[in-house]
Amino acid sequence: MKHMKKGDYLPHISLKDKDGKEFYLDSYKGDKAVVIYFYPRNFTPGCTMQACEFRDKYEEFKDLGAEVIGISSDTEASHARFVEKFKLPFVFLSDPDKKARKAFGVQSSLLGLVLGRETFLFDKEGKLQMRYNNLKAAHHTEKALEKLKSL
Repeated sequence: MKHMKKGDYLPHISLKDKDGKEFYLDSYKGDKAVVIYFYPRNFTPGCTMQACEFRDKYEEFKDLGAEVIGISSDTEASHARFVEKFKLPFVFLSDPDKKARKAFGVQSSLLGLVLGRETFLFDKEGKLQMRYNNLKAAHHTEKALEKLKSL
């Protein structure tokens, strides 16, 4: 599996959003920075905490010229329920066949039993500036904001 590294460009991949519409990961290229985070599953304690941390800091990301995108293998309908229940203001994409996970090189954790949790920050030109891999949900938001402020 290929691993994305600093300087790689955001791949041109389409996934379905919570409403079942096609969304291209590189659609913000040339317009704004993008924080893409992969997480295991909607409604689990760690994933809910992580999504709510991104929600609570979302205005800060927007003020810094960035968009946030959450990706898991959950269905569009599950994403719609997740977004509604926790008032999540950013984009959620469904990756059931794991094509985005494969393109980004996101590995499973715990002997392959749990889908990996990884956060990527791409600058306005679509170049990877940060890759943060940690199964623990804490710190992903903080690391992404810290890097974004340094750009």
